[in-house]
Amino acid sequence: MGPVLAGVLQLLALIGALALAYIPLGNYMARVYSSDKHLRVEKWIYKGIGADPNTEMRWPAYLRGVLAFSAVGVLFLYLLQRLQGILPGSLGFSSVNPAQSFNTAVSFVTNTNWQSYYGEQTMGHVVQTAGLAVQNFVSAAVGIAVAVALVRGFARSRTGELGNFWADLVRGTIRILVPLSVVAAIVLVACGAIQNFSGIHEVGQFMGGHQQWNGGAVASQEAIKEVGTNGGGYFNANSAHPFENPTPFTNLFEIFLLLVIPFALTRTFGVMVGSIKQGYAILATMATIWVGFVALMMWTEFAHHGSALQIAGGAMEGKEQRIGVGASSIFAVSTTLTSTGAVDSFHSSFTGLGGGITMLGMQLGEIAPGGTGSGLYGMLIMAVIAVFIAGLMVGRTPEYLGKKIGTREMKLAACYILITPALVLIFAAASMALPTPPHSMLNSGAHGFSEVLYAFTSAANNNGSAFAGLNANTDWFNTMTGLAMLLGRFLPMVFVLALAGSLADQKPVPVTAGTLRTEKPLFTGLLVGAILIITGLTYFPALALGPLAEGLAS
Repeated sequence: MGPVLAGVLQLLALIGALALAYIPLGNYMARVYSSDKHLRVEKWIYKGIGADPNTEMRWPAYLRGVLAFSAVGVLFLYLLQRLQGILPGSLGFSSVNPAQSFNTAVSFVTNTNWQSYYGEQTMGHVVQTAGLAVQNFVSAAVGIAVAVALVRGFARSRTGELGNFWADLVRGTIRILVPLSVVAAIVLVACGAIQNFSGIHEVGQFMGGHQQWNGGAVASQEAIKEVGTNGGGYFNANSAHPFENPTPFTNLFEIFLLLVIPFALTRTFGVMVGSIKQGYAILATMATIWVGFVALMMWTEFAHHGSALQIAGGAMEGKEQRIGVGASSIFAVSTTLTSTGAVDSFHSSFTGLGGGITMLGMQLGEIAPGGTGSGLYGMLIMAVIAVFIAGLMVGRTPEYLGKKIGTREMKLAACYILITPALVLIFAAASMALPTPPHSMLNSGAHGFSEVLYAFTSAANNNGSAFAGLNANTDWFNTMTGLAMLLGRFLPMVFVLALAGSLADQKPVPVTAGTLRTEKPLFTGLLVGAILIITGLTYFPALALGPLAEGLAS
């Protein structure tokens, strides 16, 4: 079997598995967030934190809950790293320095999981499990909660109430993320991923020196890393490491895990707004972009000119031989079109155009299918903008799901789509203009600029993957990427929740013969076009200086 055919068959198998999980998981999540009953363990948690899960919140109160919970998470994780040197189970590692502690705390709380450190050489068992793994669960649950609040904004009328943040947070963690992660961890352990709390072991000599490995609760952290679209690896090599991702099957399984909730949330959306077809329209938009990006990535990596690449069956530099070009291409596209950021190959080693595809996937806003929750609310914001564009074309007041899209709604949507590009381009420009930051670049020219642009694209979009050629463990990059992650996560949430509150306050608009049918293929095409054009106009100049220049010159 040729490598191209193998890659295509893996893509088809992945699509089939996602299709099988779509309806049952989507329906289940809709029931979770629509139920008025609480599990016993949930009641214990509510009592412990002093929250009343039955109290409805308007958007300012919901936002305060999100920000307060996240602030406590950042502080706790920061202190845990700073105190690591005196904690048990630290494996002898010292405390993490202040700049890197800040960066890592912000990274995991914002669901970014950007890592400017070697995991197996920096973090002990306590920080990995009690700190990083816990944030993998709750940061993902926060994203889903905000998405559900926006869906309720469309579904409800004449009320500004969006549900209860604490109930949504706990339910997302206890009823969705924990069960899926337990099953996924068992599968990974059965396939060879490690799960232990062993210390550091010497395993032999390597290039004249001693090679050492430490164990850890890898399979369980790997599971939530993918299910929650987190991406932070236990080891520096991430999902290219055989302890995390031992076989081609586990590689495909991990891609399934990082895609299954974001895709299934479109079904949840359709059920909660009372129109399954609306969910299918959003799904079709996501799937069209995802499949198109995978096909384009496979083409760039398999068909790149050059005799060495042709003999190898594709651009094999930076890719694991046991995984291959096809599966690496699927993983790279899936991890950058979601907010996962996990890698089974190194994006800096991709062809010039291939690296540009991974960058563009993040720059779209990670909405195809996006992160857990963030992908859905990002796509719904783009749907609002597409409806507004359609209304301008035909001279009608734009409406979406029975709600008028007026001046207030468009201002909020416009702020949402502008904030992340502004962060990316401003921080990248500052890094290139100042004298010290460019010293962190491994390469010069277009590829070196791509390293910096990729770093801030990844940080501001809460992805967390890296081009692997940039030394980001400096005070400048630790601080600036930390700020980009914070602002890129929580400023958009402000606009999303404000939009949700505005929509929930409205009364429904009756459907007429002139109403734009947003469940039809025509609207799907309009939405895909709006996403690509808006992103292209925003990022094209920067892309032309980096990956496009490199790809056309090679």
